[in-house]
Amino acid sequence: MSNKRFAFALHGGAGARSGRDYSVAEYHMRELTENARDRLASGARALDVVEYAVAQMEASGLYVAGRGAAPNSAGYVELDASIMDGPVSAAGAVSCIRDVVSPVSVARRVMEATPHVMLSGAGALAFARAQGFEEVADPRKYYMLPIGVQEKEVTDRSHGTVGAVALDVNGELAAATSTGGTFGKLEGRVGDTPIIGAGTWADSNVAVSCTGTGEYFIRTGAALAVAYKTKAGASLSQAIDEVLADVRHLGGDGGIIAVDSTGRIETIYNSEGMKRASVDSESGVFVATFD
Repeated sequence: MSNKRFAFALHGGAGARSGRDYSVAEYHMRELTENARDRLASGARALDVVEYAVAQMEASGLYVAGRGAAPNSAGYVELDASIMDGPVSAAGAVSCIRDVVSPVSVARRVMEATPHVMLSGAGALAFARAQGFEEVADPRKYYMLPIGVQEKEVTDRSHGTVGAVALDVNGELAAATSTGGTFGKLEGRVGDTPIIGAGTWADSNVAVSCTGTGEYFIRTGAALAVAYKTKAGASLSQAIDEVLADVRHLGGDGGIIAVDSTGRIETIYNSEGMKRASVDSESGVFVATFD
């Protein structure tokens, strides 16, 4: 039964650096968020909306995901993504997949068409090909530096991710996340993004997407920790603050976006900045990179 309330948030990564211009990415995030608002208001499923938003960010080249990913230490791009459907606790992910246009859509197909949660590397690519997903025709021409990233930084462990969370008018929650990983990462490196419970989580109470230095989000079980803390009685903001404090204690930084079953949205970070946008059925679109 529809409750007519909806909420949506996205992030374009917590690797933003002060003094740089992210206005192009902010404009893009506003457009996506307005589109997500219209889709949710018209009755679209949260799962469809988060996949749509993340796929658009992957294709844009504005963020460290999809087209905006940088090569690993072996000189080629490896991509990670995941998606989770809260009402049924279904999840799909791909890691170290090469040269597909939309890793998040491949992740969803893993969720819906296989008995598995994650496919990796050559197996993930073979699956994507068998399912007819679009591939990158010429990697040398396709990939590009995202907004706010300089050429000299592509080997310095800079990080970035995209993600989206949503509550639809039927009370369903979903989350999705995608990344090209840290710049200069070792071949085969997997961060938190494709790991369910680390970079992405959705259940009947909350949907979560993380961005930052993935190793620390894995070690804190960040996305699932937020969910468990809220289930234990913490507010959504308190839960995120505590998890980010744990990440900071280990030496990492980043951000977390989340929406709960009441429509509460939080977009919190402890890095210099986080590209982010949000909207709900009771308020207008909010877009920012820094405080």
